[in-house]
Amino acid sequence: MKKVLNRSLLTWFLAIAFFIGLGYFVVNLVIHSSEWAQKPMNAHLSVTGLAQAGDIYDRNGVLLATSKDGERYYSNDYSTRLAMLHTVGDDSVNISTALQSVYRTGLTGYNFILGLGLPDSFRSSSDLNTTLDAEACAAAYNAMAERDYKGACVVYNYKTGEVICDVSTPGYDPYDPVTITEGDHTYDGVYIDNVISSTYPPGSTFKLVTAAAAIETIEGSENRLLYCEGSKIIGGEYVTCVEPHGEIDMKEAMAVSCNIYFAELAVELGPEKMTEYANAMGFNKNFKLDANDVAMSRYNVKDADTAGLAWSGVGQYTDMANPLHMAMIASAIANGGTPTEPYILESVNSFFDFKNILAGTHGRNGARMIKSSTAAKLGDMMRYTVSDHYGDSMFGDLHVAAKTGTAEVSDGAEDGWIVGYVTDEGCPLAFAVVIEHGGFGFSSAGPVANAAVAASARAVRGY
Repeated sequence: MKKVLNRSLLTWFLAIAFFIGLGYFVVNLVIHSSEWAQKPMNAHLSVTGLAQAGDIYDRNGVLLATSKDGERYYSNDYSTRLAMLHTVGDDSVNISTALQSVYRTGLTGYNFILGLGLPDSFRSSSDLNTTLDAEACAAAYNAMAERDYKGACVVYNYKTGEVICDVSTPGYDPYDPVTITEGDHTYDGVYIDNVISSTYPPGSTFKLVTAAAAIETIEGSENRLLYCEGSKIIGGEYVTCVEPHGEIDMKEAMAVSCNIYFAELAVELGPEKMTEYANAMGFNKNFKLDANDVAMSRYNVKDADTAGLAWSGVGQYTDMANPLHMAMIASAIANGGTPTEPYILESVNSFFDFKNILAGTHGRNGARMIKSSTAAKLGDMMRYTVSDHYGDSMFGDLHVAAKTGTAEVSDGAEDGWIVGYVTDEGCPLAFAVVIEHGGFGFSSAGPVANAAVAASARAVRGY
């Protein structure tokens, strides 16, 4: 009798385990089937599906990609095709963050019930509507291409979260894919959207973080006067500026980008406070843009000596920043301390793929980065930097608050940055531009930002 009981219990145990396993498999099939179908080993299925894939549109209904007669077609405008390459994608899955890679199964009519087994004429493919503006992206691309720049440009609405412009270079025409050969560095990084997947030394744009930490930690620090002779030994190493600035306060130090001023602040704050505020402002933190992970910005002074800590306060040492994240910092300053989360995917017209329908964040508020009073002070400094040093003519009829940066990189060259936002009512745009080996941010990133922001402003204003 005992043997029969034991066998019965074993049978029940195996049956329960079977149904638990079956349930687990079914749940994962529903949730992850589209991901499994678009894995690289199944590319022969997903690539074929583009012949009947749905359409992709910009914010104004401009067609960015469509299928007709078994072929995939892109914008008729050459600059638009290249500008939208990293956000829209091409016929391959090489650009893994592009819409045609991330949402490929929905575009091609895949669903977890019928898979890709239906005839093309019966598939229910999805159309994607984006927040992007084709003209703004083309303007940014042209500004970078005419100077043969490599880098990233992003502009987004800091009130709604809509990404208006996302441009990465180098790129190529989706009608003429590149052939990459060993030893040829012409197309290094061509499959990477630098806006979301790359990080760079932030240079002086990081002074916004150091300033925020000082304002909230050291009473009256923004009014404190420090003296810059052009160079100073800190921790046994020279910290240098472009020129001697004399006696200056924080506002002037931000405007002239004085390394001595912010290096001394970083040392006074110490590694714990600097790390605390870097973390609060999004460094060492994961972000997402729709379904894509954004490359993490890094700040780590755990093993830094005094000189390393000083240089970290001016955006050097081992500091690394992602362009979209830096635009979010500008968004936080513009919004009184709290950033708006950016998104590109406005809506998906799909019956089966519910996961993709819910992919967009649609402008949720992120975690507070700084106090509202601190944001106001930083905003005043950035506005003063433009109006009294860069010149308002830099951005035409727009009033902009910004900070440039010039970051030394390992090969001795310098990356150029500009980060900021538009202060005009009705034109809430935050932006970040980085140019690889561009030199001074004002002269390299500045003109690209001007072109991108001006075109994005027209898109937001509606004229």
